[in-house]
Amino acid sequence: MKHIKLIYIASVAVLSLTISCNGGAQQINNNEVKPLYVSDPVDFDTDDPAIWVNPADPAQSLVIGTDKDTNGGLYVFDLKGKMIKSKTVKGLKRPDNVDIAYGLNLGGKKTDIAVTTERYTHKLRIYSLPDMKPVDGGGIPVFVGETGTEFRDLMGISMYTDPKGQIYAIVGRKSGPKEGGYLWQYLLTDDGKGNVKANLVRKFGSYSGKKEIEAIAVDNELGFVYYCDEQFGVRKYYADPAKGNQELALFGQGDFAVDNEGIAIYKSTGNKGYILVSDQGARQLKVYGRTGKDGAPNQHPLLTTIKYSANQTDGIDVVSVPLDADFKHGLLVAMSDDKTFHFYRWEDLAGKKLEVNR
Repeated sequence: MKHIKLIYIASVAVLSLTISCNGGAQQINNNEVKPLYVSDPVDFDTDDPAIWVNPADPAQSLVIGTDKDTNGGLYVFDLKGKMIKSKTVKGLKRPDNVDIAYGLNLGGKKTDIAVTTERYTHKLRIYSLPDMKPVDGGGIPVFVGETGTEFRDLMGISMYTDPKGQIYAIVGRKSGPKEGGYLWQYLLTDDGKGNVKANLVRKFGSYSGKKEIEAIAVDNELGFVYYCDEQFGVRKYYADPAKGNQELALFGQGDFAVDNEGIAIYKSTGNKGYILVSDQGARQLKVYGRTGKDGAPNQHPLLTTIKYSANQTDGIDVVSVPLDADFKHGLLVAMSDDKTFHFYRWEDLAGKKLEVNR
């Protein structure tokens, strides 16, 4: 599901690092990477995380994770996975996915927001960061007018910030049409009272009909949106509505043991990096090149597979900026089915095969 503004971009250099044998997570147990931290458990059922990078002090960044239940919530954790009860929001009606956007103009000031899909009310719920106060006027209805079975049952969400600074929410649901409208894209603005309003700007996206579309990720810098058509493949489109609704790529077919699920983008200098997709049920991540092949940017062959400890992973998120002494080269957070989220150092996952920001 996931992206942030690149911070400290001028200072980032890229190199390959090997994993130290002193401290931290290690690739052990048949090359399975262990997390540095495992979060405090939620009450019911973890599903999807999002990482908010604190622009004033990255060491005070937060991880927001959904507890997917009819009495669910948005749980907020510090970088050691400790729950921050004062910021955690409970009583939501099956929140599914969550994502972050930076600098939405609300009430005359730039406001970072966390946006989650509340499935059983068919609404987006939006909270300001870092205080986690509601700024949605009680929730924003989406997929209004849809009457098909589960056509309004919200699931995936990803935020897109265009070059002009306009912020959009791209929203998915449990089911929808096979052509031309599974995903709906909304422009988010101030309603004049300091709350968020959403205007529908387009409907797009093909759907195989095999299972569902839940995980969505947007690459702000390159302007693409990716989503997992489960048990079929990963689809790629332009994120900018003005560029049209043509499908640019379909990749990952045949690469997954069960479902292609969570999706996130690790960004490195020169607009390089990786598209990461969780292989649900196989305890592993599939890694694809962010920029595709030389001369064929919409061809994304599989680069490698990373085995890790998180089990039955739905959602993932990743950032590539330095956060604190534990996460000097980036952080990946993955949902696990024991009601927790796993916090991984990027260099532990990357090993000798992948690039690491420094």
